[in-house]
Amino acid sequence: MQKLYQSLDSLYEEIVQLRRYLHQYPELSFREVHTPRYIAEYHEKLGHRVRTNVGGNGVVAYLEGGKPGPTVAMRADFDALPIKEETGLSFQSKNDGVMHACGHDAHTATLLGLAKALNGIKEELKGTVVFIHQHAEEVIPGGAKSMIEDGCLNGVDVIFGTHIQAQTPLGEVNYRVGPLQAAADFFEIDIQGKGGHGAYPHQTKDSIVVGSQLVNNLQQIVSRKVDPLHSAVVSVGSFEAVNANNVIADTAELKGTVRTFDEGVRDLIEAEMKRVVSATCELSGAKGILHYRRGYPTLDNHEKETLFVAELAKDIPGVEVVQESPQVMGGEDFSYYLQQVKGTFFFTGAEIKGREESYPHHHPKFDIDERGLLIAAKVLGRATLTYMQEHSKSEKVVEL
Repeated sequence: MQKLYQSLDSLYEEIVQLRRYLHQYPELSFREVHTPRYIAEYHEKLGHRVRTNVGGNGVVAYLEGGKPGPTVAMRADFDALPIKEETGLSFQSKNDGVMHACGHDAHTATLLGLAKALNGIKEELKGTVVFIHQHAEEVIPGGAKSMIEDGCLNGVDVIFGTHIQAQTPLGEVNYRVGPLQAAADFFEIDIQGKGGHGAYPHQTKDSIVVGSQLVNNLQQIVSRKVDPLHSAVVSVGSFEAVNANNVIADTAELKGTVRTFDEGVRDLIEAEMKRVVSATCELSGAKGILHYRRGYPTLDNHEKETLFVAELAKDIPGVEVVQESPQVMGGEDFSYYLQQVKGTFFFTGAEIKGREESYPHHHPKFDIDERGLLIAAKVLGRATLTYMQEHSKSEKVVEL
């Protein structure tokens, strides 16, 4: 494994420069043009077989080892967010109003650097490595599902993925067997009342009052309908209606999200929301329509593969702490890959030590300690090589 570590160490500055270049030219979900072309060209220069426009804007590259063995996939996402960057970095985004505020530039740079390192020892590889570069992780329906439908997992035996964490200490790796990240659903509620003059409320059906009642009533679904031993969230994030002092709004709209880990709870909440919307609106003589969209399913890590990565991470240079992660309410479409093949998704710490405040993901001042990329590459790389060694038919062990 020392050959791999040494190669990645020598490539560290290149990995950093890859990340910084990508950071300057972020592209929004489903609008990625330059980024996938850049990724494809990098792999082509390494001599890898490359598929482009996979499931949309995705890129899949293949590194075939010199010896027979299993097929191991790794995934990195590359889309950005509609956020105006405020970091003041020398490599700050050049695309106004678009920012890599979640670390997808780091994920991509990590995978590209690892691809180059593995390419240098390809004759000793016992199997095939599939590099899945995914578009549109940030916006449902996401890119994973369409890439899978377009064959990105064909022949794959196992898949590994990681997410750089800006508020987890550098040197820490977090794992979890089973449900790690929540199913992420979204809803809109259209309320049709009867507008009128603010001085004559008795002549109206006030959509704002109905909406306010709905906000409160929806909260009772989790507190009074869901088993308290199950985690769930119903959050209203937007409430819009006519904005005038002397007008009672004719219509109003609520928008929000639902997060769950259990499919039964997921079904229950959707059904209860329909009931609450209908009953609350009817009570006031208004009409309400619920538009409920199911997003990414729960990210459910496979036990054997998760413990496999957790155990090997303990001996990787730069890793100081390996510990179980709590469940996370954020969604992640890596979940679709895990529904098809065995694998695991883990977190790699990259917090910048010494800052007055550690800014979270999706924040205009989001940034990371780039040394986390090297740790991520080493964990993914060792997982790949070890899996190949343990699942190849050859009994001879080659020191990589």
